[in-house]
Amino acid sequence: MLSKAVRIDRHGGPEELKIVEVDVGDPGPGEIRIRHKAVGLNFIDTYQRSGLYPFQMPLQLGMEAAGVVEAVGEGVTHLQAGDRAAYASQPPGAYCELRVMPARSVCKLPDGISFETGAAMMLKGLTAQYLLKKTLPVEGLQSGDFIVFHAAAGGVGLIACQWARALGLKLIGTAGTDAKCQLALDHGAAHAINYSTGGFAAKVREITGGKGVKVVYDSVGKDTFDGSIDCLRPLGLLAVFGNGSGPVPPVSLGTLASKGSLYVTRPTLFTHIATREATQAMADDLFSVVESGAVKIPVDQRYPLVDVQQAHRDLEARKTTGCTVLTL
Repeated sequence: MLSKAVRIDRHGGPEELKIVEVDVGDPGPGEIRIRHKAVGLNFIDTYQRSGLYPFQMPLQLGMEAAGVVEAVGEGVTHLQAGDRAAYASQPPGAYCELRVMPARSVCKLPDGISFETGAAMMLKGLTAQYLLKKTLPVEGLQSGDFIVFHAAAGGVGLIACQWARALGLKLIGTAGTDAKCQLALDHGAAHAINYSTGGFAAKVREITGGKGVKVVYDSVGKDTFDGSIDCLRPLGLLAVFGNGSGPVPPVSLGTLASKGSLYVTRPTLFTHIATREATQAMADDLFSVVESGAVKIPVDQRYPLVDVQQAHRDLEARKTTGCTVLTL
């Protein structure tokens, strides 16, 4: 069967993204074939395209999508042909109409959640889940605690704003424009700081009465790292889960000591969804909070698959908010 797909033959800018036709076969043991209805766009896609995260070429991009299972391979018991399904998964390859892929990370999509929402929320929603539920400071998080979340108007950020509010946490969001700060507030952030005006750490100290926060969730990386450290109270945790401004340079462990016995971690989603059981448990938590209405998935941009180059340009230029899907 032929499928349109997006491929790169070398690392580079958005111009390297090419629409090609690929032949899709039958699923082998432990695999499924899925026909996509919508595909999610994520910052990690730009890292893989640019070479920040190097891959062998040629590479078909894309880490999340939703659609209908067409066939299942030997040993796959949690899915069957005709099931609505969604996933965030390695290896890349979601930018296409049809693919064969490992079944392990693919979950049945509840009937109450649309394909667009499913495609938009899996990678970003599961990321928010492991951050707020599993990437915790040594003293834990209790209702009423302040946390800092950078890029709060992005896809992960707007989900985290809502989920943190549901957990009783006071999320201090940062974003690069006043409009994006307002968006974070509208989605449940207790406070919002425009970090383009500088000095966000001082503002966090002011909001917290000089104490600082137990945890900072940082997907911006290089530009915010030092300020993030300065937001933390003693024994605080900095979780760097992305490199929006570039990778963080080497840091002296002595800095962590002098600032109050701090912790730093660099988690990834794919460590957390390494097993079928873990993936399903996290997805069930995400589906539950979305179906309850406590978290709404903001699909703010839609691009046809053939316009994928423009989608990448807009994402990297910080022109997008919330979640973006590629339509088929």
